[in-house]
Parts: sequence; structure tokens; C-alpha cells
Amino acid sequence: MNKKLQKQLLEIFDILARRYGPMQWWPAETPFEVCVGAILTQNTNWGNVEKAIVNLKREGLLSAKALRDVPVEKLAEAIRPAGYYNVKSSRLKDFVGWLFERFDGSLDRMFSGDWRELREELLRVRGIGRETCDSILLYAGNKPTFVVDAYTKRLFARLGVVAENADYETVRTMFMENLPEDVGLFNEYHALIVGHCKEHCRKRERCHGCDLHVTCAI
Repeated sequence: MNKKLQKQLLEIFDILARRYGPMQWWPAETPFEVCVGAILTQNTNWGNVEKAIVNLKREGLLSAKALRDVPVEKLAEAIRPAGYYNVKSSRLKDFVGWLFERFDGSLDRMFSGDWRELREELLRVRGIGRETCDSILLYAGNKPTFVVDAYTKRLFARLGVVAENADYETVRTMFMENLPEDVGLFNEYHALIVGHCKEHCRKRERCHGCDLHVTCAI
């Protein structure tokens, strides 16, 4: 652990927390809904995912058994608002197929073992990348893993904390090794990063009113 870096990361968290308050993320009624949302949000925005989730609920498809049994064409139509619906319907099928094969369709059983071993296994499921995997573990399983996305890399590169070309595991390890292993902290930190980047730290930055401007490299 780098004490200086730890202090910097916690100071950034405190600034963002004071600015935005509790983020209440991930918005979902059940852990399974979180898993579905994590897969659907790949390459799209959350508003589109919400529309797809509404469709799944209306069609009675928001359960592992329902997704396993529904024809892939019907599933694709239900999730059309999320984009790439043919690909994502296959990915949902792959996930629930693996869930039944390994854990009899039970998220409780899936999350009951060592989460680090589960992470390695989840990453071998077709269509489950690192961000999706860590989102499932953190937000559905309450496991202490940090989620990294494009917002995270952009913000902390501009703050001079990581290199612009740093890969996923390098950035994740930086957080994991220099923050307390705390599910609530990891949850809130990532949500605050996303909220801040949507408001200020965009591709074309909006620096006016940004509470982090004094440490930013821009």
C-alpha cells in the first residue's frame, strides 16, 4: 500500500461525496436484475438499458429460468432498446446457461464461495468482460472488487494518477491495493466517478464548477 496514494484517493472520494451525495447505485430490484443490467449496458447508455429491463419485466422474463427457456428471438426483441440485441440475447443465454450448469440457476449458490475464484470463472463465460464481471460481483454479490470503466480511466488519467493507456487490471489493482477493502466504499466511489464524468469530465471536458480542478492535469 502506498500511503500517499491512499490519502489522495480518499481525498478525491471525499470531494466527490460532498459534491454529489449518496448515489444509490446500482438501481435494481433484485441481484439478478443487476446481472442482466450489467450485460445489457455494454456499449449503450443506462437509459436504453432501463427500457429493455421494463420490457423484460412486462414479458415475465426477468428470472434465470425464464431467460433460459425463452426463445432467443423473443428475448432479442424484448431487449431491442439496449442495442446489439442479437448479440446481447446470446450473451444473456450464455450467462444463464452457465448459471444453471454450475449453480443450478441460483445466484445465492454462485456467490457463496470464494469471490476471487468466481471472478476467474465468470471471466471465462462468453460475453462477460472485466467491467461486466466486476459489476456483477460488486453490485449483485456485494463482493469487494472495484469496477473500472472508461470514466474511471479518463478521470484518473487527467488527475495524473494513472497513465492514459493504463489497462483495466492496472487501474483496478491501484484502487484495490490502496483503499480499504470495503464494498460500500467501492460501490459509492465508482458511482461518484460516473456521476462526475457525466457532468464535468467528459471527452470534451466541462471544467467550470469542477471541484477537482486544482489537481487536474488539464
